[in-house]
Amino acid sequence: MKLLKLVPDDTNFDFVRLRSWAFGLTLILSVLAIGVTFAKGLNFGVDFEGGLMIEERFASPPDLDKLRSVVDAQGLGEASLQQFGDPRTLTIRLPVQEGADEGATNAAVKKVEVAIAEAFPGATFSRYSTISGKVSGELIRNGILAVVLSILGIGLFAIVRFEWQFGVSTIAAIIHDLLMTLGFFALTQFEFDLNIVAAVLTIVGYSINDKIVIDDRIRENMRRYRKMDMREIVNLSVNETLPRTVMTSVTILLALGALLFLGGHVLRGFTAAMILGIVVGTYSSIYVSSSLLITLGLRSDPSIERAPRGGGIDNAERIAPREPRAE
Repeated sequence: MKLLKLVPDDTNFDFVRLRSWAFGLTLILSVLAIGVTFAKGLNFGVDFEGGLMIEERFASPPDLDKLRSVVDAQGLGEASLQQFGDPRTLTIRLPVQEGADEGATNAAVKKVEVAIAEAFPGATFSRYSTISGKVSGELIRNGILAVVLSILGIGLFAIVRFEWQFGVSTIAAIIHDLLMTLGFFALTQFEFDLNIVAAVLTIVGYSINDKIVIDDRIRENMRRYRKMDMREIVNLSVNETLPRTVMTSVTILLALGALLFLGGHVLRGFTAAMILGIVVGTYSSIYVSSSLLITLGLRSDPSIERAPRGGGIDNAERIAPREPRAE
């Protein structure tokens, strides 16, 4: 039986030729992502902001002004309303209830639930969550620390495993992936909570996995074709790993697509972040991380003079690989 191949094994795309356009697009998207994030901000969930979050589902899309008035009349603080998944499902966010224990929180939730049920017949209570301001501050610090340490650890690994150029290009590509994710959440105003931090760390893990596979093939070809131009080595390496990259991305996207449409609105933000991360991570692996190695001055063998054009060993001639360096 013939195996399914999304990409032929003998592809010969000139990815490096488009690196100037790719770098320009990457820079523009990164600046736009930063601008949108600062302009609109992230819609932090209760995990990061603290407070009380109540989720209600209505029989039909409610009048937001009326709903806000009903909740504010309960004397629990100014309410913030956010559509969650579809127009009939809303989250109601209230400030941290000072000195409130679990019993007081349950009473506040019950108070809001009864008031909404009277004003909007058919409304049903889904869930609620609460967290103190102190704990939310710790979660923000721990979330940022986890992401920063993961990026630094990955960069250090790439420097030790390969060359310093690999570490720099990998960190640059991962930062690009993270900026795209932040810009997406700022633009869509999906709730940004601990689930999204988990998605971000998963995106980082997928991105580095894809990049390490390509970087390892580049290093192998640098040893195998010591006289070949670096542009040709990068193109060859990316083309050799392209079937694996595309097949991995497509299979993951199929699973995430099912989760997006069938997993419910609770997982929608997490799944959307993962899908964006897979697409952007694949792009950055092929067009950003690999091509950046050329800009950073990586050469196949700096200790050997290249043969002049028209004489000596041809650039594409394959020679026996040298003994691997101690690492």
